[in-house]
Amino acid sequence: MATAVWAPPRPTFDVAVEMPDQDEYEVRVYDTQRHRRLVAAVEIISPANKDRPEHRRAFVAKCAALLQQRVSAALVDLVTTRRFNLYVDLLEQLGQTDPSLAPEPPVVYAAARRWALEEDAWHLRAWTHSLKIGQPLPLLPLWLADELALPLELEATYEETCRILRIP
Repeated sequence: MATAVWAPPRPTFDVAVEMPDQDEYEVRVYDTQRHRRLVAAVEIISPANKDRPEHRRAFVAKCAALLQQRVSAALVDLVTTRRFNLYVDLLEQLGQTDPSLAPEPPVVYAAARRWALEEDAWHLRAWTHSLKIGQPLPLLPLWLADELALPLELEATYEETCRILRIP
């Protein structure tokens, strides 16, 4: 008895598409006691993340996917050559706005965000900071569990990186 091999029908849509390359500068934190579940991420925004609408949409979609998985995430945007705020774009995708960024969202910023369950409702909590050239970078909370946050020391990390790379 012969077995027929199934062949799918021709696609209803077929078009050549150039997938945008994404610069990925991130740190991911996994909980080894919970089957290596991703619990936190630090996303450092690059100029390529902000240069085209499709790149911005892809980056925001990645951040939204992290939020859907209840991953605590920090965004650090030091790109001054592109006047977009991807944190604001992420909130818009969620149907939200951050009143602390009104009336004009900053071009450079740092934001940490996480989900918290309180009284049977999920809350999106965020810590946002406008950045200024020449001013110290902020300290952000990086949540690893409901009651456990680590300080994300951006200024100390920046200074150490400059020291290692011998940047004056």
